[in-house]
Amino acid sequence: MATAVRVGDRAPDFELTAADGRRVKLSDFHGKKNVVLYFYPASETPGCTIQACAFRDAYSTFQELGAEVIGISGDSVARQQGFQKNHQLPFLILSDPDNKVRQRYGASSLFGLFPGRVTYVIDKEGVVRYVFDSMLNFKAHVDEALKILRQL
Repeated sequence: MATAVRVGDRAPDFELTAADGRRVKLSDFHGKKNVVLYFYPASETPGCTIQACAFRDAYSTFQELGAEVIGISGDSVARQQGFQKNHQLPFLILSDPDNKVRQRYGASSLFGLFPGRVTYVIDKEGVVRYVFDSMLNFKAHVDEALKILRQL
């Protein structure tokens, strides 16, 4: 696994396919919006659904703070489409089927077997301002990201 991306690092750019089929680059947001980028283990699992719905419920606040939310997992585009539709997720859900982006970020894994749950707050210049890593504290990812965005 790659060296973990840390606060102060430039966030590695990537291009992935969204649930709606379009290609999305992190650099598309540079100079325009802060980004809350979160990696989650798998769509439609209980913890990931709680986390995604917490981001959904706070999405208008993220937008008011000038931020875009992007969720990434190794699930297929088709599975991401279902997840986004089933839970009415208004933000981008991206497919990283070979986990290359996760690896570039050095996002943690549980016991080296299961993809971890890590959130990055990235400013408009593309610099990582905060990293939150917690497998079981699903809603704290939202709370922590909002706290940091309010300080930017």
